[in-house]
Amino acid sequence: MKPKVFITRRIPENGIEILKGHFEVEVWEDEHEIPREVLLEKVRDVDALVTMLSERIDAEVFDAAPRLRVVANYAVGYDNVDIEEATKRGIYVTNTPDVLTNATADFAWALLLATARRLVEGDTFVRSGEWKRKGVAWHPLMYLGHDVYGKTVGIVGFGRIGQAIARRAKGFGMRILYNARSRKPDVEKELGAEFRPLEELLKESDFVVLAVPLTKETHHMINEERLKLMKPTAILVNIARGKVVDTGALIKALEEGWIAGAGLDVFEEEPYYNEELFALKNVVLAPHLGSATHGAREGMAELVARNLIAFKNGEIPPTLVNKKVLNARKPGFE
Repeated sequence: MKPKVFITRRIPENGIEILKGHFEVEVWEDEHEIPREVLLEKVRDVDALVTMLSERIDAEVFDAAPRLRVVANYAVGYDNVDIEEATKRGIYVTNTPDVLTNATADFAWALLLATARRLVEGDTFVRSGEWKRKGVAWHPLMYLGHDVYGKTVGIVGFGRIGQAIARRAKGFGMRILYNARSRKPDVEKELGAEFRPLEELLKESDFVVLAVPLTKETHHMINEERLKLMKPTAILVNIARGKVVDTGALIKALEEGWIAGAGLDVFEEEPYYNEELFALKNVVLAPHLGSATHGAREGMAELVARNLIAFKNGEIPPTLVNKKVLNARKPGFE
């Protein structure tokens, strides 16, 4: 009998088809996230679970799933999974790094450029008919934005995605600053990047891009005090996690001109609505689209499948998150 896997949202078909050759597969077909009570019911007889960032996978879920041996998170981040509890119970947890690095770095740049050059404002101006009504074809002072080429970008978090953002910055002739838990001399040499303590990075940068995981240390890392360190001409881009930024402080910064603008792909709660934030013209907003390309999402689906199949075959999954679990249980459903 094949082990059973439950997938909490429909993922690209390539991943599902690969899994069907090795597992009995059930998929939550509704577009909306699975209700908590339904999730707890569905996991009662599963051996493996494929989860999204929106599901909290914790002791309550583990208690409801006595056969559960592996959780494959369809994301790079895994702050939605209680890693310590999973490890304690011998449950393997995997994620999907690498395959979405370039797509997410590209999107960081899309937000940066759109915010700097006031692209959304311009789009609205044209679509609304206001450009036609105004009757001015071109004006030297119309929708002036901020230069990008040759400016200074500060990247907070210098893992795969942070480094990919830096590589793109080289093409814009930018000075690259970065902040990370530890210095990366090889990457500094390759990219000409300069390490800075966070406060110094914020003071010096024309663009600040957040690419850190959400942890206790990074929760509200960008707060009122730190926003006030930034240049009034600076732009903040967040493609990390919403809770890395104190939204109330950011709204104040945008309203009062402490910074020039912000590009946000992530929010403190998702889905999200905030009249005060959304009324501001100097912010560009996206509904968590960082990895939203056909190639990236299909790559994530394939990696999820590869992780689960490796575990089923008694092998260490390629992107195992909680390596300490190897001391508690060998991979496999036996």
